[in-house]
Amino acid sequence: MIDGRCLSKITQGVTTEIMGEGWTPAPFGGRIDSPIGFKAYESSLAGEWIEEARTWRRFGDWLNSMVRKGVSPNVGSFLGGGTLRSYAMSLDMRAPNSDEMKLMQRLMAESMEDGAFGISYALIYPPDAYSATDELIEICKVVSCYQGLYITHIRSEAEDIIPAMQEAFEIGQKADLPVEIYHLKAAGKKNWPKMTRVIEMIHEARASGLDVTADMYPYAASGTGLSSVLPPSAQAEGRLFERLADRTERQRIKEGILSPDGSWEAMSSDGPETVMPIGFQKAENQIYVGKTMAEIAEMRQQPWLDAVMDLLLSEHDRISTIYFRMSEDNVRSQLKEPWIKISTDAGGYDPAWAKKLGPTHPRAYGTYPRVLGKYVREEKVLSLEEAVRKMTSSVADRLGLRNRGLLRQGMQADLVLFDPECISDKATFADPHQLSVGVRDVWVNGVRVLKEGEHTGAMPGQFVKGVAGA
Repeated sequence: MIDGRCLSKITQGVTTEIMGEGWTPAPFGGRIDSPIGFKAYESSLAGEWIEEARTWRRFGDWLNSMVRKGVSPNVGSFLGGGTLRSYAMSLDMRAPNSDEMKLMQRLMAESMEDGAFGISYALIYPPDAYSATDELIEICKVVSCYQGLYITHIRSEAEDIIPAMQEAFEIGQKADLPVEIYHLKAAGKKNWPKMTRVIEMIHEARASGLDVTADMYPYAASGTGLSSVLPPSAQAEGRLFERLADRTERQRIKEGILSPDGSWEAMSSDGPETVMPIGFQKAENQIYVGKTMAEIAEMRQQPWLDAVMDLLLSEHDRISTIYFRMSEDNVRSQLKEPWIKISTDAGGYDPAWAKKLGPTHPRAYGTYPRVLGKYVREEKVLSLEEAVRKMTSSVADRLGLRNRGLLRQGMQADLVLFDPECISDKATFADPHQLSVGVRDVWVNGVRVLKEGEHTGAMPGQFVKGVAGA
C-alpha cells in the first residue's frame, strides 16, 4: 500500500486490508536483492518506501512502518510464499536443500510471531510454482504450530483445477491446518462446467472435517501479468528477458506455450481474443492499451505469441493484463455458497494519481458495491444480510480477529454507513478509475475517515495480527 488513504477501498467501505498473496515486501534480505512490489509505482509514489523497505528484516517491520506513516484502514497480511522462497533460493527452479528449508521454516516462525495470519502461495507464478507439494507441507507444518492458515491461489484454475483442489486439501490434511482458496474461479470456457464439481469437493472436504473455505471477486475476468502466458520455466533464475532476447530460448518458450506439458496453467488456451494487456508504460506502446492481443497482433502484423514476447521484452516488465476467461453464471452460483467470502484481489488507488499509471482491473474500485448493487439489489442472488456477513464477520472469524467484524458492544468501531438503494460500482474495464457511490460514512477504530462521501484525511489504521502475534 503506497497511498495510506487507500481511497478506492475506503469509498467501498473497506475498513481492514488483508494483504500478502504470493509476495510481501518483508522480510527483506537473503537472496532478495531488490524490494518486491514497488516497481509499478517507482515513477510516482514509492521513492521513500523503496529505500526503507531494505531495512525490513522481519515481516512485522513492514506493517509497523505503514502504521507509523499513517494508514486509513487497518492492515494485516499473510507472509508471501514467493518472498519466503526468494529469500532462501531466489528464483531457482529446484527443491530446497536442508539448510534452505530450515531457513524458510525459521523465517516462517518469526513471521507468525510478528503477526502473520499464515502463509500464502500463488502457485501459478514463479517462484511459488517451483514449490512441490512436500515443500509446501513442511512450511505449513510451522504455520500449524502457530494456529495459522494456508491460503492459496491453487496451481491451476483451468484444465487441472480438480487435481489442484486435491493438492490444497492434501496440504491442509497433512499439515493439520485450515485451507483458504484465493479468488475461486474456473477459467477457460471448456472448464466452466467444472465449477459444479469444485463446489461439491469443498462441501465433501468440509463434511469430512477439513476446515476449507474460499473467497472471490464478482467479475468474470481476472487480472495478472502478460508474462503468465509463458511457462513458469521461462522466468527461472530471473532470466526471463535474457531468454526472450535469445532466438533459441525464445523458440523453446514458444513451443512450451503451444504444447503445454500439464505442469502449469496455460493462460493462452482461450486464444488472443481473451487477453487484453493494459499495463504499458512506454510511450510507443500506448496505442495498444485496452486492445486484445488479437487486435495488437493484427496491428503489428505478426503472430500473437511473437507479439507477446516482443512486448514483454520492450517493456521489460510483466505488463498488467486482463483475461476474459470466466463465467458470469459461475459468479452467481459461487456467491450463494455460505463458505464464500468477498475479496478484491487488488490494491488501493486514488484516481488523481492512478490514471497516470494507466488502466487497472475495476475490482480495485468496485468489488463490494458491485455485490451489494448488482447481485443483491438488482439480481437478488443473495440477501443483503448474507452479503454483509460475507464482507465482515465471516472474514474476521476466518482470521481470528475476535474484536472486529460485528456491530456489538466491546468490539472495535470499524463502521460503514451506506445506502442500499443506491450503492453501486462505477468502474468499468474501459474506464476503471472511478470511485464507487453509495458509501456515505466510514469509521475505523472509532475515527471517521469518510464523511458524506469525502475522505477526511484521517489515518487511524492499526496493524491487525493473527492469533500468534496477537
